[in-house]
Amino acid sequence: MDIVIITTVIGLIALIAAGVLSFGVLKKEKGSEEMVRISDAIHVGAMAYLNRQYKTIGALAVILFVILYFAINSQTAIAFAAGAVLSALAGYIGMNISVRANVRTANAAKNGLKDALTIAFKGGAVTGLCVAGLSLAGVSLFYYIYRDPILVVGFGFGACLISLFARIGGGIYTKAADVGADLVGKIEAGIPEDDPRNPAVIADNVGDNVGDCAGMGADLFETYAVTAIGAMLLGDLLYPGLEAYILYPLVLGAVAIIASIIGIFFVRLGKRENIMAALYKGLLASGVLAAIGFYFVTSWLIPAEDVSGLFIATLLGLLIAIILFVITEYYTSTGFNPVVKLAESAQSGSAVTIINGLALGFEATALPVLIICGGIIGSFYFGGGLYGIAIAAMGMISLTGVIIALDSYGPITDNAGGIAEMTNLHEDVRKVTDALDAVGNTTKAVTKAFAIGSAGLAAVTLFVAYVQELENVGLNLIFELQDPLVVVGLLIGGLIPFLFSARCLKAVGNAAFDVVDEVRRQFREIEGIMEGTGKPDYARCVDLVTRAALREFVVPGAIAVISPILVGFILGPVALGGLLLGSIITGLLLALHMATAGAAWDNAKKYVEDGHLGGKGSDTHKATVVGDTVGDPYKDTAGPAINPLIKVMNTLALLMAGVIGSGLILM
Repeated sequence: MDIVIITTVIGLIALIAAGVLSFGVLKKEKGSEEMVRISDAIHVGAMAYLNRQYKTIGALAVILFVILYFAINSQTAIAFAAGAVLSALAGYIGMNISVRANVRTANAAKNGLKDALTIAFKGGAVTGLCVAGLSLAGVSLFYYIYRDPILVVGFGFGACLISLFARIGGGIYTKAADVGADLVGKIEAGIPEDDPRNPAVIADNVGDNVGDCAGMGADLFETYAVTAIGAMLLGDLLYPGLEAYILYPLVLGAVAIIASIIGIFFVRLGKRENIMAALYKGLLASGVLAAIGFYFVTSWLIPAEDVSGLFIATLLGLLIAIILFVITEYYTSTGFNPVVKLAESAQSGSAVTIINGLALGFEATALPVLIICGGIIGSFYFGGGLYGIAIAAMGMISLTGVIIALDSYGPITDNAGGIAEMTNLHEDVRKVTDALDAVGNTTKAVTKAFAIGSAGLAAVTLFVAYVQELENVGLNLIFELQDPLVVVGLLIGGLIPFLFSARCLKAVGNAAFDVVDEVRRQFREIEGIMEGTGKPDYARCVDLVTRAALREFVVPGAIAVISPILVGFILGPVALGGLLLGSIITGLLLALHMATAGAAWDNAKKYVEDGHLGGKGSDTHKATVVGDTVGDPYKDTAGPAINPLIKVMNTLALLMAGVIGSGLILM
């Protein structure tokens, strides 16, 4: 049987497993009518936003489809459309189950931590398996049809487009609602985070899902796709006539999906009820099983002289993923010194909290970058050169199924805590949801670090594929620092993540201002809100944030798409190569800084709210709330959106390589 058919089927098996998990979650009890009412409001708001977002993106996708159809070829255009549709579908499925699992998690918390954790994690696992399964099946199917990796690049670009706008739009939505709700609710009105009297509370809960479920799902869907496609393309270019090197990345993905399905069932609490340890069991089990499987499929598929090197490359990829998890947890968890010291510094006020949080974020870039550098060097020298780097990236991203399960677990538990508070469930229930949510903050941080690291390796793979494809079409370019076009490209590429991040942060500020103004208006004009006798207009806030997010995501998205086209057409392929390298370097560092600093500020606030350093309502708490408010768009909007930014530019450049070879771009 054709190996590609096998990998396609295994992708579909992941979808079947997701369906089984969905059935298990949905058959659980939802709780009281009031709990269901709030959960339904979150569900309706989340799906309404996603529908409007994809309609907006769809218009741009149609334009790009036509351009690709006539400027490149019909196969690339069709693959582009399929990549966009499947990426959107993964987001729909994942978020649909997440907004249904939240109320069931809150209700299960009445029975204790074990039941609530099981529902929350399996709800997140649905998203993870859908993302990995759809991505593997999609790439495999298009390679089966076209039998040429360069024609499958369009699939990755379609996924990148959805990811870019989902990350930007979802990030703007979630943080505009969160910041607006916190500034008026917590700081001005002095009410809790999930107080039903806050008109923005439903919008805030909706935002958790559109940002971290749909957004992260789309992000890793396209990372998975472009990593596999980049490795396949390098296999085709570097080992002509040997299809095993094209198929190998797909087989690795298939093995890891089976390992992830098994690993999901290793997540269970031990006697000490350590939630993070329970989640790590699933990750480690998946990693170990994947490593064992990698050895056997490498020995089976790859010629003997390359078996040991490529197997080492896969192990390096898995190792990078695990080490990034450990490093990020150290810098962002309340159980370690950096966050505790940051919380203690808040006793000196908001300004010191901001300064120390920024410093922590800058410092936290060092170890991950060194680990990634070590992985690149190790996979190059021990894993078979440039192809070894691509395989290390594939080894890392192959664990996407279980990684997204850890990430989507976060918004489910966050929403569960909000439902518990808004419906005045017993304090013991809130303690369970708080414990789950606190770990959720850390899992979201470590999975963002994984997404950033994998994006960096994927972008390196795509850049190498870009250079190799140029050589394949007859352009043997040398990127020398003596060449002013290379330097100019590096500078422009280095600038783009900063300019892009500025627009994302401003977008959150603009949208948050609208939320603040609306919440203040409702507090002022609707009688009895603070007394609990008047009902806030939640729908108005949801609609306001939706419109603001869709309005504000246009400019950052345009920067990502237009920049490589302009540089390529005006300055040529050498400058475009410099742009790609510059964006990878500054993008990786900036994204790591933002994600880590934002998570540290968030958990410093949680640390104080747990009763340390004066607890809720203290001046220290107010300072950490300010830090968290600054960190929210850092970690959930601008930082994560840099991942698809650098991959969109690299994938687009790879598509343009054929046009360059046709002489349409001036040298």
